[in-house]
Amino acid sequence: MITRRRIDQFGSLHPDSKSGLESWFSLVSRAKWASLAEVRKVYPKFDLVGRRTAFNISGNKYRLIARINYRAQVVFVLFILTHKEYDRGGWK
Repeated sequence: MITRRRIDQFGSLHPDSKSGLESWFSLVSRAKWASLAEVRKVYPKFDLVGRRTAFNISGNKYRLIARINYRAQVVFVLFILTHKEYDRGGWK
C-alpha cells in the first residue's frame, strides 16, 4: 500500500517528475518484496540510508525517500526531493 498524496503534490510542483513518479508508483504498488535483495532485482537504482531507501527518479534528477515494511508489504513515502535538496541532507 502506498499513498499518492506526496507523489501528487510533488508532481504538481515539478511537472517533469510526473512520469518518473508514475513509473515508480506503478512498479512498487505491484511489488511483493520480502527483502532488500528483491528490491534491487526490480529497481536497481537506489541507495540505502539507515532504515530508509532512496530511489532515483527521472534519471536521478529527483530522489524519493521511503521506508519499506517487508512483513506488512507497505511502502511509506517519507520525502520526495530534488537532488540538490537531497544532497543538503536535512531530511536525514
